[in-house]
Amino acid sequence: MKTIIELFETSVAKFRNNIYLWEKQNGKYEGTTYQQTRDLVYRFGAGLVSLGIQKGDRIGLISEGRNAWIISELGILYAGGINVPLSVKLDSSSELKFRLAHSGCKMIVVSKGHASKIEEVRNDLPELEKVIYIDGKENQGANDISFEQILALGDEYLKTNRTEFEAIYTTIGPDDIANISYTSGTTADPKGIMLSQLNYAANVLQAETLMHVSAEWKTLAFLPWDHSFAHTANLYLFLHNGASVASLEVGKTPMETLKNIPKNIKEIQPSILMSVPAVAKNFRKGIEAGIRQKGPIIEKLFKHALKISYEYNGSGYDRGKGGTAIYKPLIQLYDKILFSKIREGFGGKLEFFIGGGALLDIELQRFFYAIGIPMCQGYGLSEASPVISSNVPAAIKFGSSGKLVKYMDLKICDNDGNELPLGVKGEIVVKGDNVMKGYWNNPKASAETVKDGWLFTGDMGYMDKDGFLYVLGRFKSLLIGSDGEKFSPEGIEESLVDQSPYFDQCMLYNNQNAYTSGMIVPNMPALNREIEKRGLKPGTDEALTEALKIIQQEVDAYKAGGKFENSYPERWLPATIAILPEAFTEQNHLLNSTMKMVRGKINEYFKSELEFLYTPEAKNIVNQRNLDALKKWK
Repeated sequence: MKTIIELFETSVAKFRNNIYLWEKQNGKYEGTTYQQTRDLVYRFGAGLVSLGIQKGDRIGLISEGRNAWIISELGILYAGGINVPLSVKLDSSSELKFRLAHSGCKMIVVSKGHASKIEEVRNDLPELEKVIYIDGKENQGANDISFEQILALGDEYLKTNRTEFEAIYTTIGPDDIANISYTSGTTADPKGIMLSQLNYAANVLQAETLMHVSAEWKTLAFLPWDHSFAHTANLYLFLHNGASVASLEVGKTPMETLKNIPKNIKEIQPSILMSVPAVAKNFRKGIEAGIRQKGPIIEKLFKHALKISYEYNGSGYDRGKGGTAIYKPLIQLYDKILFSKIREGFGGKLEFFIGGGALLDIELQRFFYAIGIPMCQGYGLSEASPVISSNVPAAIKFGSSGKLVKYMDLKICDNDGNELPLGVKGEIVVKGDNVMKGYWNNPKASAETVKDGWLFTGDMGYMDKDGFLYVLGRFKSLLIGSDGEKFSPEGIEESLVDQSPYFDQCMLYNNQNAYTSGMIVPNMPALNREIEKRGLKPGTDEALTEALKIIQQEVDAYKAGGKFENSYPERWLPATIAILPEAFTEQNHLLNSTMKMVRGKINEYFKSELEFLYTPEAKNIVNQRNLDALKKWK
């Protein structure tokens, strides 16, 4: 199968009465079968054709994950159009307008929650002919139309033009563009990644070489649906196998929507979830908070159960090997009295997570493996449609990004593009039918990124002797010492945040300096709890000084004599630390839409803090600047 349309048509023929989509309606989840989904797709696609959509026309889509999202995308593809999926986190004034103008969208499909953003920019977009409102619009203008009206137009069109409509979608070929997906634009203007019908179809079949999805499986797709990982691994991988995808219940605010995740998981009882590190960390915090509420005895028991499980599980692939086999009866007991109860909170049927989007801390992997829901780290990028590798329950090695998908080549290259031997780190370079066609209207960037069919990812990594890929981080985020030596900071940053309850966020910096510095966003409630235990009153000068000493001790734990010594080379650990007065957020543009730090913007935003870190006064963490920053967190 070489197109999304072939994937879909084959699945409808095979799984006609299976539920494909679950959506919350009137307080409960209701299902839409594969056949019902196709009927809606035909109606929507035919409606677009009746409005004059031609092959290759671009149509934007901005909405929360819901039935109408995938019906709109498939309808656009059946009409011969190209979908431009847009993040719900984009602001209207610049980010959204740039993407719509750059891609030349003729129409845009929008949900009620984001309609105001489109209203704000539509008059600045001369190529935008119509706005399609998923939830309708009061006082429609001449260039407004509702989702329901498109379906009605499709009904009329299909009565007399069904053959013509079939001729349109049956002539869509593997090389035709399906999506223009924009990068987050963390360093320059975002680039429009052109993904073809073949790119998606191939990546679905490649992903299946790592993990088979059963037709009985359900998932709750809580990641944004424009996110390439959710798009391929949820919507299309599940579609190909006759499985079910549930959308997250949308709240009145983004925070309310997030709070619906645990409730919806219990209702849907998923077999598998696609996650990202930020969400996984929140799950862990929720589990630990629930354990704490049960009192100190249960908390102590839980910590011991984790310790024993960590010993038994080893690094995943060597679980229960060697002398650890003696722990098996104890593991079974702990699973029965503790871990199985935690799994019930995830619906009771969850077999594992697949984690994408960023590097996943080893400690987090150990934690979820211990409680019986492995968090399997994967790797990919939108330019590769996106799946390149993943751990799966049958083949896990903590710290790695798993084994490679089949039907794709990978090599590790030096700066000149020469292939390096096994175990040597360099740039990850891949080739296969999943590699993008290029960047929309950007031949220069396309030529720099794809050479002779090989995609140069910009990520550093290496392959081990057992066939596991290790991803070490983006070349653009590397620390550079005064002697030119380079090091990826992401592992250290994640360890500091995950191992310490007192850190919420952390970013390291070294641009050919004498030493590495660190910027830390503190977890003030956790610090205050510890300060009270030490008999001090939070907020006092004495307490703030103590808080800074606690933070320094957490960093020193990685240095000689500390409990995590030798985890990382000492030259890359922060020699000076700045406490930041505010967090990295999407609102201040220091996190992008996939919750990754935008390093260049952070450096600029906290320029004065960075300059201070290379002064003699900064060598002592207890300095006036840090004390003043902590006061802002009270």
